Amino acid sequence: MKISHNKSLILLAFSSILIFFIVYIIGIAIFEPKSYNFLVKMTTQNAKSSDDIMLIVIDDKSLHKLGRWPWKRTRYGEIFEYIVNHTKAKQIGYDAIIVAPDLEDPKSDNDFFKQIGKIDKLSAGVGFSNMPFKNSNEKFYEKLLFEKNNIQIEDKRSKKNKQISNYKSFSSFQKDYLINIKNLGSVNTNMDSDGYIRKIDQIINYKGKLYPSLGLLMYSKHTGINHFVLTDKYLLAKNNKYSLKMPIINKNGVAYSNIYFYKTDDELYSHQKISASDVIESLYAIKNGEKPILDSSIFKDKIVFVGANANAQALQDIKRTPVSDTFSGVDIQATNLDNIINNEFYRNTSDLYNILNVVLVFITAFVLICTLPIPVAILSCACLMFMYLIFAFFMYSNKVTINLILPEIFILFAMGCAYLYRYLLEGRKKEKIQSAMGKYLSKDVMKNVVDNIDSVKLGGKRANVTVLFADIRGFTSISEKLSAEEVTKILNEYFTAMVPIIEEHKGILNKFMGDAVLAVFGEPIKNNNHALSAVTCANSMLKKVKQLQEKWLEEGKPKIEIGVGICTGEAFVGNIGSEERLEYTVIGDTVNTASRIENYNKVYRTKFLISQETFEQVQKHVDVIKIREVSIRGKAKKINIYEVLRLLNV
Repeated sequence: MKISHNKSLILLAFSSILIFFIVYIIGIAIFEPKSYNFLVKMTTQNAKSSDDIMLIVIDDKSLHKLGRWPWKRTRYGEIFEYIVNHTKAKQIGYDAIIVAPDLEDPKSDNDFFKQIGKIDKLSAGVGFSNMPFKNSNEKFYEKLLFEKNNIQIEDKRSKKNKQISNYKSFSSFQKDYLINIKNLGSVNTNMDSDGYIRKIDQIINYKGKLYPSLGLLMYSKHTGINHFVLTDKYLLAKNNKYSLKMPIINKNGVAYSNIYFYKTDDELYSHQKISASDVIESLYAIKNGEKPILDSSIFKDKIVFVGANANAQALQDIKRTPVSDTFSGVDIQATNLDNIINNEFYRNTSDLYNILNVVLVFITAFVLICTLPIPVAILSCACLMFMYLIFAFFMYSNKVTINLILPEIFILFAMGCAYLYRYLLEGRKKEKIQSAMGKYLSKDVMKNVVDNIDSVKLGGKRANVTVLFADIRGFTSISEKLSAEEVTKILNEYFTAMVPIIEEHKGILNKFMGDAVLAVFGEPIKNNNHALSAVTCANSMLKKVKQLQEKWLEEGKPKIEIGVGICTGEAFVGNIGSEERLEYTVIGDTVNTASRIENYNKVYRTKFLISQETFEQVQKHVDVIKIREVSIRGKAKKINIYEVLRLLNV
């Protein structure tokens, strides 16, 4: 059983390791993104976006007031005309990609393109795609795109992070639009496998050239910083007034960052939003000498993003984010710039940290369960789970993302493993105790106690049993010739040989009595043929003694003879002693008779005597000589005793 327990512990260890990695992989893919959303939403409830960034959105209100979509490009021009001529906004971010011409009114396109060509503070978006480039004049377009980059990015990344992205093309702009627009930045957002946007592409390696995000491009214009340094972990920039240290994750030719979201009041926007219809109507009012809807002072020194988000074809621009499932796309661009200006970024912990974190809480919970009392251990693990939850909130509040669900799961997993380990260990300890106690008690008695552990008490029952008593002849004289150590060694060898024989014949060793052995057959091991079992056991014991005699003779040790007495009858079998200490034994006239019968071996120079009752049950299986009727001390009647010469049919 020891080997079995060792195998069980090894199996538990390997199973735990296997489950550990399976759960970890599943948790990273399924559970942790959800916990990320939860913690971001909880810890950004009071995170207010910058008042210096505003949104002008073509929304449902705009379509209702100014006509159905699509609009003439002159409508866009009116928005920009208002911002440029009637406000003191510092910058304009244009979150729109113009690829299709206005076939009905080409003049509208031409006027709009010329208009934006005069706006230096306007930066527009460009999208990169995995689809092949559709325009035949690809090289010309790429040249123009790079010219609209307008910032310098020094690449100090290691070689493994300098790979080119998988993007094969970018937005197929109208040619005149691309020629006239002065600044272009990427508006690519990085959607995770569950459909949520948590990251944004900051720098894209497109065909060997580095292109910034729209937010990063606008940050450059906002701060006057034109030189950026890209390393394996950070994007760095600095001048006398501003400093940037953006945590970067390099993957597949893209350097992206985690978006730090702000509180949303309506699930759509986290920045102040103004309807495009209010802007255009204010422009009309100013031109007509009327009071405009908007006070132009609200735009003073602000950065304005222009975009669309309405229930119309090609206008609906909502994204799933940790803070809202209906977050406006233009607000993501505004949020990115807000993050960059204010150096507000989530910093990811490394994979190694996350694994070590899980291992640490697993080991802590495992040790708690293995070392503490069960109620205290459970309470301690519950406190550990609660403390880790508080720790995760603290880390997210300080813009550091760590795993939440996996450590909690692995605390529970550790509890299960620890309880199983504890169970196996206690089982092994229990068996060790049983094995050790079996050296003092019969293994069968021990098994009976263990199987009925809740009913162990003083008392027992009367039962029909067969008692075997075996004694060494002339042991006193032998002891006088040998040292105590030599006597002990001979006795130990003798008893070691006798005990397995008794157990083999379904008997239990009741006790050692000096140099004598007392064995019981029929209880607690149920055996209807207990008398025959006792007789065959005695026969085997005598044969074994002959073998030992030959061995001892070769070793120069004295010749030892034994006598055996067997009696069958009723006896009390059970526990005697006190409530504090019990002894399982057999008591009664049958036991005394067996001992007295064994003594007659000395009188009649025999080795193997049995009582009348025993003979009656085994007479078909033994060849005997009837000795005579003998008196047994304590018994009024004489009894017949028989010498067993040999066994028959056994």
